[in-house]
Amino acid sequence: MIGLNGYFDIASKALHFRGLRSDLISSNIANIDTPFYKAKDIAFENVLKNEVNNLQNNSQTKLHLAKSSPLHLDIIDESSSKRAEIYLRPNHAQRNDGNSVDLDVETTKMSQNTMMINALTEAMKKRASLLKAVIDTSSRVS
Repeated sequence: MIGLNGYFDIASKALHFRGLRSDLISSNIANIDTPFYKAKDIAFENVLKNEVNNLQNNSQTKLHLAKSSPLHLDIIDESSSKRAEIYLRPNHAQRNDGNSVDLDVETTKMSQNTMMINALTEAMKKRASLLKAVIDTSSRVS
């Protein structure tokens, strides 16, 4: 079970990566007439899967670093985190000018990405409204 903080952390990272993908797709479309431009994308799904698995596996056993001041920075565990990777999309036919951007592919990917952004946003809103309802109910009981 992922705690509330973990849920919002993963969802906000997913929204961040979806925003980056949207920027890359927009850049691909903007460079549709640029000779030798190669379509780019970002791979982040495995990074999020690893983070979810780490949260599920370590939520009970993880020790937190004690801080003597709220100004101290939190420790960053770099060993378990992978980075999202920007790559050139393979298997796209190049035109005579060497450009590999296909407008149909880009608009389809933009639509898919927009739907995922909307779904993540709605899921976060529902989770937040549930939390607000719990807080409101508990304040009425006391």
